[in-house]
Amino acid sequence: MVNLDRFTIFTIVTQLSRLINILTLLKSRRVLTATELSIKYEISVRTVYRDIQKLIEAGIPVITLEGRGYTLMDGYTMAPVQFTEKEANALITAQHLVNKSKDSSFVSDFGEAMIKIKSVFKSSVLEKSELLNKKIFIFDQANENVASNALSEIQLAITHFNYIEINYRKAEDPNITFRKIEPYAIFSTYQKWILIAWCHLRKDYRAFRIDRIQHFKILQEKFEDRKFNIKQYFKNCSVN
Repeated sequence: MVNLDRFTIFTIVTQLSRLINILTLLKSRRVLTATELSIKYEISVRTVYRDIQKLIEAGIPVITLEGRGYTLMDGYTMAPVQFTEKEANALITAQHLVNKSKDSSFVSDFGEAMIKIKSVFKSSVLEKSELLNKKIFIFDQANENVASNALSEIQLAITHFNYIEINYRKAEDPNITFRKIEPYAIFSTYQKWILIAWCHLRKDYRAFRIDRIQHFKILQEKFEDRKFNIKQYFKNCSVN
């Protein structure tokens, strides 16, 4: 359960970091287009719309200029983002959990997001959070020391509906097979990240341990969403 929470935590922190960056750009009185933000943060235009809506719901007076983009209402002074000590401690704790992930890209991207978020901590909160950071210990009970470095790229392929080509080796099998897959979801169990995808070789959904992917390539070609249902999947499918 802790491992499943890590992905949720990572998603929240990444989104928070992005919202802070968008606010900073808006504060500079720039007019930002959805396409510009989509390219800058490597997200879909639909995600940009959701981010702007979250800012509006938080009370930020974002104005839509028809045919031009987004800006802040004239005369609005943006208060600095503030975190309580408990909120800061929760983020510090989350980083310790994430650092136990076996995927280096995930750890690196989360660390970059945390640097940005910690930059807005009040000095007193930052001091306490750094003290707590030295007093948290997460023990790794995993017996298998196998790592990966593909999670961040795979996450983008999932949200952008890009095909992936992989060379994959199953457990206890020395043979490597080539697969073209449609990535749909990821989950973590026993500190191992699992990718659920439609496999064109098997003509069905399959689960792939990311650390067993020998090589991967994200294609520009996009696939049609099959409306994958993870609850239905877990009823009758097991990990390769």
